[in-house]
Parts: sequence; C-alpha cells; structure tokens
Amino acid sequence: MTNLRSILLLLFFILSGVTQAKDKPNILYIMSDDHTSQAFGVYGSRLAKLNPTPTIDRLAHEGILFENAFCTNSICTPSRATIMTGQYSQANGVQDLNGRLKAENQYLAHEVKKLGYETAIIGKWHLKEAPETFDYYNVLHGQGSYFNSVLYEKGSDETVEIMQGKKKVTVKGHQYEGHSSDIIADQTLKWLKGRDKSKPFFLMHHFKAPHDMFEFAPRYKDYLEKTQIPEPASLYYNANNGSVATKGENGDMLHNIGSSVSHRDENRNMGQHMKIDQSIPDPEYTHLAYQEYLKRYLRCVKGVDDNVKRIFDYLEKEGLMDNTIIIYTGDQGFMLGEHDYIDKRWMYEESMRMPFLVRYPKMIKAGTRTDAIINNTDFAPTIIELAGGKVPDYMHGKSFKKILSTGNEPSDWRKSTYYRYWMHMAHAHANPAHFGVRTKEYKLIFFYGCDYIKRMKDGNWPEDRIEFSVKRPFEYFTPPGWELYDLVNDPFEMDNLYGKAGYEEITANLKKELKSLRAEFKETDENYPHIQSIIDENWNK
Repeated sequence: MTNLRSILLLLFFILSGVTQAKDKPNILYIMSDDHTSQAFGVYGSRLAKLNPTPTIDRLAHEGILFENAFCTNSICTPSRATIMTGQYSQANGVQDLNGRLKAENQYLAHEVKKLGYETAIIGKWHLKEAPETFDYYNVLHGQGSYFNSVLYEKGSDETVEIMQGKKKVTVKGHQYEGHSSDIIADQTLKWLKGRDKSKPFFLMHHFKAPHDMFEFAPRYKDYLEKTQIPEPASLYYNANNGSVATKGENGDMLHNIGSSVSHRDENRNMGQHMKIDQSIPDPEYTHLAYQEYLKRYLRCVKGVDDNVKRIFDYLEKEGLMDNTIIIYTGDQGFMLGEHDYIDKRWMYEESMRMPFLVRYPKMIKAGTRTDAIINNTDFAPTIIELAGGKVPDYMHGKSFKKILSTGNEPSDWRKSTYYRYWMHMAHAHANPAHFGVRTKEYKLIFFYGCDYIKRMKDGNWPEDRIEFSVKRPFEYFTPPGWELYDLVNDPFEMDNLYGKAGYEEITANLKKELKSLRAEFKETDENYPHIQSIIDENWNK
C-alpha cells in the first residue's frame, strides 16, 4: 500500500510538472548584428519613412518598444557575453573581441534549462567556446560568411574545407548554399518543426546581418536603388561634438580618430569600402559613399525583416504566436554617418542604444512605449523571470518584467546606466577607450585613451605617450578628455558642455554617480594602475 501511494505521488508530481511546462510561454529571442534603432520604422528616425522593418515593427505595434535600451560595451563579443551572463564585461571576463565564454559561464541557457525549457541557439554566436550549455546549437564559426555559410551543429562530426585568407583549412561543420539570413532562418524553422513538443522552448535566433561589409542577397539589388537616403546633418557639420580626446588640441587628430564616411579618416573610411573614386573631393565623395553604404546596409535589413516574417508565419500557422514571448534586438547600435562616423564602439547615442521590442499579448498591452532605462545586463534576468525562475544573485542586471506587464517604470528603477568601451584604437576604426554614465537628461563620457592590456609585440608599454607615427598617430595613448551632453535640449549630441559655466553641479553629480556605478559593478581599475593613474590625474580637470 505504501509503495502504491509512493508511485501515485510520483506520477502526480511528474504529470504536474508536464502540465506546468506546457502552460509556460515559449520564448523566442531574435537578435541581429549591428541593427541599429535608426534603421527601424517604429523608432521614428530620419529613415523611418523608408519603412525598412514592417514585420519587425509589428512587435512594437502589438507589444512594447523600449526607447532607452542600451548596451554596456558596444562591440559584438562583449555585448553577447553580457547578454548571456547578466554581468558587466570585467566581471564576465569578456572585455574585448578576444574574449571567450566557457560553457560553465553560459548562465542564461543554464538557468532557463533548469526551468523545464528546451534550449537552442542558431546563427551567430561569436564567443569562441561552443555553446554547449544549450540542448541544441547550430552556429557560425566566429563572424561567419554572408554567402554559403558554414555552421557547426551539436553532436555532428561533419567537417568541411573552407578558405581562410589564402589558406584552405578543414573546420567542423556543414556548408549551406545561399545567403546567411536565409540559411539561419531555414535552420530555425527546421529546429522548430522537430523540437520536443512536450516542453516549452527558449530559442535564440541570431542573424549575421547587417554586419559589415553589408553583403545582401541578390534579390534585393534593386531595393532603394533610385531612392535618395536621408542624411544626418552631422555628417557634414559636427558643430561642438567631441573633445580634445577625439579632435586633439588644434584639430590635429581629426583625420585619425573614428573611421568615417568622408575622406576625413585617411586610414579607414566608408568611401574606400564602397569603392568610391578616391579622387572625388568632399562633400560629393561623402554623399556618394553614404548613399551606397546605407543602401547596402538597408538591403541587409530587408533580408532580416523578410526572414523574420517567415518565422512569424510558421508560429501563426502552428498556433504558437500568442503563447510565445517574442523579443527583437540588435547586439548594439551602429553609426550610420552621424558625426561622420561608421561602426559602433562609441558611447554616442546611435552606437550605445539597442533596439528592443517585445510582443506577448497575454501580458503586454499593444502599442506600449517606455522611456525606462534598461541595458543588456537586464536581458538574462528578465528572460529568467519570464520563464518562471528567480534572478540569480551573481547577475548585475535586474528583471524588467513589471515594466513589460504594466508599461510603467517602478519608482525604484535605475536612473542611470554605465558604459565602458575597453578596446583602444583597434582595427583602424580608431576609437579611444572610454567610460561614462547616461541618465535620461545627461551623458558624461571620460576618454582615458589607453588600452587595458599590453598588445605590443615586445609586451612593453612605450616610454612616453606616443606622438605621431607614419601610419597611425596616437596608437598607444590618446589625450584624455571629458564630454557632457544635455540630452533633452541636444539629443543629437552636438554641443559638448563640459567645463562650461553653469554645469558645475550637474557635472559633479554625474561624476559621483559614475564612481558609484563603477564600484557597484566591479568596473574599477585597481587591476590596471596605468589607467587608474590617468583617471586620478584628470578626474577634477
């Protein structure tokens, strides 16, 4: 009798668990690479009238749009590590593109799996170590290629020969024909059709597009071909944006800091990449380079949007759409010519801001917009709580589930967000290392201008802060500098107010907040005394 009671109790708990699992929502997290908020319809930028994202915009129309979602380190690998760990870069150990995220640190997949979810990731991973914590993966090697992409799949020993530079190498994986956006969507649909239907799913679907160099599927070659793409005013006139850290004392660094659209950056500019005749002078050169740049970029975005529609169509056909929490974001923002910059890395708005849209009609009121400040440390905690779990203490981020469900910002919600770009003058994009704090009203940036590790071949720092070299001036140290922007009255960051009369109290309060955030999230420089000395020397300047 006792044995029978035990068996019945066991069956009850098993069946209860199955019922609970079936009642849980599925979670679909879609992320593109470098898809910035300017390239959406719903964010209302200068490009909105082009209607670049009709399918993705549906998530905002039928769900919630976050106006102030930010990354904490605007570069691919660190941002992805923060999303997976809920931690800032120094804590999770992935501060730059060389960082690795071991299986034991792939916390998001680990925590969601414990809650009864089948977990999968498909597409771009870019964290060196395989995503072994997921039940299933089929991911690109590193950055991957736009065409005929090779993805390696969990449990498969298949290998393929590919070209790396001028060498032919054998890698693990399978080579698929076609464009990466189509391939990744194909693999997602294949997995969805064959998943374990007794469990809810957590799927991370990661496009490679629209990362440079913006190779679009041939079917989009005529898209926007005869359209004049709206240009940002700061592409041609940058007013008082920047500081000695980005321009030099007398403008002597303008040609060497921040890769450009125009001829300005002599080492790397978009006109070179777009094969614009180098003899054409600015501003015509700038105009031609920008138009070609944006058309290629938006053709990649079009491919992403069309493939998102394929996924939505499947979910609707299978009756899964309304029981699936659908999140869409980019791994960071991207400069589309603003301030005559390309790429990401900067703490400026277009680079730092992440698009973030969520649809789940059982919880979220259609058409909700919020200006609550969230950042990518919050993504994992929120997904865990949405899956029915408790946010682990080791995560820095906080769940914003209440904002999703009510549309309102709790009174105790964060009032600022911390940012740090750890790399320095890398990859000819030439962005100085910097950190800062952003509130809803102001942004304070400190460019300390030095790498955190010694990357020189001999392992030594140069004896002095280097001056001009032939190819790349200021390669190791750039001048420190502060920037302060009034985001209410100057949303495009055209007037650096640092040091101007009347802003002393605001500056002091922001520095106090910055210091507090650095301590709270273990983002101080006690392990990097060469940086700390620069901070100490310039903190009160």
